[in-house]
This record gives sequence, C-alpha cells and structure tokens, in this order.
Amino acid sequence: MTSASAAGVPPTPAAPKSRKSVTGTRKTVAALFLLPALVLLGALVVYPIGYSVVRSFYDQSGDGFAGFDNYEALFTDEGIRTALKNNIIWVVFAPTVATALGLVFAVLTERVRWGTAFKLVVFMPMAISMLAAGIIFRLVYDQDPDKGVANAVWVGIHDTFAEASAFPKAHPGRESPLVAQGGAFITKATVHTGDTVTLPLVGVAPDQMPDDAKRAVAPQADPGKISGTTWQDFTRGKGVGTLGAPDASEFGYPGMRIEAVKDGKVVESTKAAADGTFTLSSKADGAQLRLPASNFKEAYNGVDWLGPSLVTPAIIGSYIWMWAGFAMVLIAAGLAGVPRELLEAARVDGASEWQVFRRVTVPLLAPVLAVVTVTLMINVLKIFDLVFIIAPGSSQDDANVLALELYRKGFSEDQPGIASAISVFLLLLVIPVMWFNVRRLRREVRR
Repeated sequence: MTSASAAGVPPTPAAPKSRKSVTGTRKTVAALFLLPALVLLGALVVYPIGYSVVRSFYDQSGDGFAGFDNYEALFTDEGIRTALKNNIIWVVFAPTVATALGLVFAVLTERVRWGTAFKLVVFMPMAISMLAAGIIFRLVYDQDPDKGVANAVWVGIHDTFAEASAFPKAHPGRESPLVAQGGAFITKATVHTGDTVTLPLVGVAPDQMPDDAKRAVAPQADPGKISGTTWQDFTRGKGVGTLGAPDASEFGYPGMRIEAVKDGKVVESTKAAADGTFTLSSKADGAQLRLPASNFKEAYNGVDWLGPSLVTPAIIGSYIWMWAGFAMVLIAAGLAGVPRELLEAARVDGASEWQVFRRVTVPLLAPVLAVVTVTLMINVLKIFDLVFIIAPGSSQDDANVLALELYRKGFSEDQPGIASAISVFLLLLVIPVMWFNVRRLRREVRR
C-alpha cells in the first residue's frame, strides 16, 4: 500500500490516451484522401460562383467596371421582369400542386390492392429526361386536334354539347341566286307559294360531305307551299353537269337550315332533308330565303395551349406530370412510418375519413410535406428545359423564366455581365430555401 493510499488520498488518474480516428488514420492521411474532392469542389463550384460574382460587376466587354448596373437591369429590363414574374408563378403553384397530388396519390394507393402498380405508373415519368418530356408535351399541346391530344379531347367534349357545322367552307358559286349578308347568304328575290327554289352552293370537299348525304333531288312544285333544294352544285370534269340544277352525281346538304325572312324578321324556318329538299308553308309567301351563318360556322379547333395567355400554365402542367410521382414516393415513405394506432383511435372516436386525413394524417406528415415542397421549390427556380423546348418562338417571351433568360443573355444576346447577375440573383434566391431545408433535416435528426 502506498503512502498516498494510506493517507486516504485517492490516486491520480492516468492521463487519457490520444484518440485515433475510426479508420485509424492520421489527420494528414485523411486530408490527402479529401484533397481530390476538395479540388473538384473548388474547381466546379467555388470558382464558378466566385467568377460569376466578379463578372456581374463588369460591362459587356469584361474590361470596364459597371458597378451595380447589371443588377439594376434585373428590375428594369422587360424580359427579365417577365421572367421574374413567371418564376414567382412557378414557385407558388408547381410545388404546391405536385405535392398535393402526391399526397392524394400516396393516401389513396394505400387502400387498393393494385396500389404498387399505380405508383409505378405515376412515378414512371421521372425516368424520362426533361428533353424527352418537353418534346412529348410539345406534341400534346399541338393546336391541330388531329395531332395534339389535349385539343383532341377538348374538341371532343366541346362538340358533344355544341355540334360543329358540316359546311364551313360552303359558298355560292357562279350565277347563284344567293348573295352574301354578313356570314349568311340570302336570295336576291322574294319567293311565293307554289314556287320551286334552288339554292346551289359549292366549296365542300367530297370527303367532307356528311355521311347521311344523299343524291340531290330537284324540287317538286306544291301549290300551297314553297319547295326547294340546297345542294353541292359541282360535278368533276370540264363541261360536265348542269349549272344551277341537281345532277346525278351531286349530293344534297342534309341538315342545312333555311329561314324565311320578312322585313328583317324570321317568319319560318326549316332544315333540308338528306337529299337537300325542303318545304316552307304559306307563311313564307313574299319572304326572302336565308341560309343563316350558323350553317357555315368554322369547326371548333380547340384551345391555343401554347399561346401567350396559357403557355406558362401548360408548361407547369407538364412539370407536375413529371414530378407528382416523386412527391408521391417520398410522402408514401413518410406515411408508412405513421403510427396506425393513432388513425384507428381517431376512427374509434367517431372521426370521419376526411377528418382523419385532415386532422391526423396531414399534421403527422407535415415534416415530409415541407421537405418535398421545399425540394420542388429549389427545382423550379432552376427550370429551363421544359420552357425552352415546349414554348414556341412566338410565345417564348411570355413563358420566359430566369434560367432561360440567363441563357439568352449569355449566349444569344452576348451580355455576359447581365447573365452573371442573373445567376448570382438565382443563387441568392435558392440559398434561403436550401437553408430552410437543411435546418429542418437537422431538426429531424435530433429527434
């Protein structure tokens, strides 16, 4: 026993041994392993950012110091202001709608047996590049209903409730008894009971004639009525057929509306039969016959999806189609971690499914929803590909966003100073959103 122990003094603890890293390597060796990554980080991230900041203070040539002139252009240049406004629309609507759809899909697919297959289909657009998606939606939004899926559906719905005219190109031919009256055609002379009237037209392609059209028949006189025929007065071949009279190869205009007009008022109207014949009563005596403009209304051609007013919402729709699956997968992963006993307890307490969803499921998923929304916000701030590919040249200015304007200023308009200022401005916009995301992730780790 030592004297210190005998005296009741506790022994001095031994000095702690120096702790080594988990891998057993020295700091110098660790630094050498990190060096390639740091060099790449500096060359590909730090240097470009620093150079862009410096370049943003110089003029177009790069020799003269411009001060804050390039940054002033961000708020005075019309193109950049439009891009900024569109970026705000993107940030507000695209992440919100994509996240909301992802939430709905994630919750609903939990309740169906084929949920996995549905998730696969919804997530599949993520496997497509932005370039390919842009080309796909450029075709989807094509103005021609025979090419564009969106307008094909829209025209189909429209024509279900408002039937299109079968004779949009029809018009009077040579020596016709009809004259133009606005978009309509009216007879030059009045008609009387017992008369037979011929209303010949031309201009409808043979393959565009209605399917129910039959061979045109000459009108037969009726003493107490007015009889007539309206038909396609055209027979192929030079010098073939009789002008102003139905021939064997000519078809009537089925469904053509005829009105009898007296003193500017319609006193009677009727529709032509399949062979083009029609009959009016004695009320039409002394009236002029008119083919109203509704007979010649141009076919509805759908919506100009890529026009100036709808181009940005249309492109946002294509973005949502791509990224709703991403949101759904992340939210579904978060939903798998929600305690089921909480949901069952709410149902036992009498809560409806909507109340369970709104008051239990959504609050529990709030951290996941925030991460998904913020991630998509960062993504849309940099959106470029879809806008560049989908928007046609005539409306690209209306669909402009900051990333596209950066490209145009830097490469098309040769204004690298302003392009650098836009890039720095974009970086400043992204930093707060990234900081919020990182802070939330750290908070979740601490839990």
